[in-house]
Amino acid sequence: MNIGQASQRCGLSTKTIRYYEQIELVTPAKRTENGYRNYSENDLEQLCFLNRARQTGFTIDECRQLLALYKNQNRHSKHVKQMVLEKAQHVAKQIEEMEIMHQHLLDLAEHCQADEEPHCAIIDQLSEAPIAKEDAHERFKNR
Repeated sequence: MNIGQASQRCGLSTKTIRYYEQIELVTPAKRTENGYRNYSENDLEQLCFLNRARQTGFTIDECRQLLALYKNQNRHSKHVKQMVLEKAQHVAKQIEEMEIMHQHLLDLAEHCQADEEPHCAIIDQLSEAPIAKEDAHERFKNR
């Protein structure tokens, strides 16, 4: 199948497929006599696998590792599970940081008069010294 058909079947854009080949995340597809890419079912399975992994939040480097595990029939599932649990822990930390950021934005907005005057408490607070991450975390936990 050509790159357009592969793109439709796996849900990746043709640009993304070409990029994955360029960075050697996947092996470039075989070429037909006229130079067009020709994707096999195995190629398609790998592209679909990568699409699902990326949608799950894995980085390109993590996808490279997962794809190596996918291809390795002698893999141990404990390695895959460990990788997924590490990613889940990273995502949990990101969520916590985003919740803190969200609360900080709400705190900023709470202090704004939102009137026609040029003075703005938000600008004042943003121009002050940065809040230590630990302080922001403690304020969030104590709400």
